[in-house]
Formats: sequence, structure tokens, C-alpha cells
Amino acid sequence: MAILLREDGTVESDFSEIVRELAPIGVYLKHYDPGTSLLFTNLLEQDVLTALEKQYIVDLHNSVFEFLQQENGSLWCDLLNVHPGVPNLQMLNDTYSRYHTHTAAEPLYVLAGEMIFGFVRSDGSQVQVLVQSQDYISIPAGVEHWCSLTASLNFKAVRYFTSAEGWLPNYTGTQLSDARHQP
Repeated sequence: MAILLREDGTVESDFSEIVRELAPIGVYLKHYDPGTSLLFTNLLEQDVLTALEKQYIVDLHNSVFEFLQQENGSLWCDLLNVHPGVPNLQMLNDTYSRYHTHTAAEPLYVLAGEMIFGFVRSDGSQVQVLVQSQDYISIPAGVEHWCSLTASLNFKAVRYFTSAEGWLPNYTGTQLSDARHQP
């Protein structure tokens, strides 16, 4: 489950408290355990997946989480599969590890691994959340955020897109606080 790191260095692991702290930013966080991961455990443990294996995972996931697609008004979704052998891994991480916004919402459901998201609050303070397997996060359009892999360099998630072009980052120039530590 998710873990929150505040700018003062304190850590919050109570899920309802994390949800409460993210609500003023507009970020929606939920933990779903549908048991579908048991149907493709071997695929979640693999680094490299074929296009057919990726599609199988997405289709099975969507059969259970059809309501998420409807809730978000998603036009399409895909499987983000990041692992140490991904080509251009550093470029991918550099692209999204700076504060940016999107013109469309950024919802995703974590199937395996973990990722850190950082947010700017209305008072200018910053907060980070570590999302893990079975966490669903939805970041509204216009919310200033960044995301980064953890040291495991392992992350699989179904991403939902509400526009044809996907999530294009609009960099804001906000500097990450000195408290950027991984929870």
C-alpha cells in the first residue's frame, strides 16, 4: 500500500490519512485487491513481455476494472512495463522526474513494483507518495507533479488515457524540495 512522505521528513502509512492529505490537491488514491494478479503472476515477475502478453494483462485487468475506464472517460489504455533493461530508461526517468502538468488526467493502476509521485500543495509545500502494487492513483489535469522510479527500477501499471495524444508533460520549473527522499 501507499506511503506518504511529507516535506518535514515525517512518514505516513495510514491509507485513510494519505487519502485525506492528497484530497486538497485533487489527487484520488484507492487500493483495490481484485485478485486478478494471481492469474498472471508469472507475467508480472518477467521483465520483458511480448505484445501479446501485455495485451493479455490489459484485457484481463480491464475485464475486472471496466468501471475505472468508465469513471475516467478513458479512450484507451496500455501497460507501462519498466525494468532495468528498458531502452532509454534514464531518458524516461528524466522526462517525468521534473515538475510538470498535463492537459488531461493521469490515472493508473499499479500491478507490480513501485513508483514515487511528488506534488505541490496550494501553500507551496511539497509531498511525495510511494504507490505500490494494487494502488490506483488519478492525478487531475493541471496538477503539478513529478514521478520517479525507485531503486528497484521495476514498475508495471495499466495507464488510462482520456485523450488521443496521451500524457504530454508541460514543465513548470518548480524545484524539488530538499526533502526528496524515497519512502
